[in-house]
Amino acid sequence: MNCGAYCTPSRGFFTKIEKIEMLQEYKEALENESKGVSERIKELESSEE
Repeated sequence: MNCGAYCTPSRGFFTKIEKIEMLQEYKEALENESKGVSERIKELESSEE
């Protein structure tokens, strides 16, 4: 089911393993987003000096 963090299969019911995989992908996407925000904050802070 490697279709990305926001992609879900076209059916309405998921197995426990599928739910875990989707949540893990979503968590990874959020962590990457957080890293990007932190990097941008550092860039902005360093450019103010």
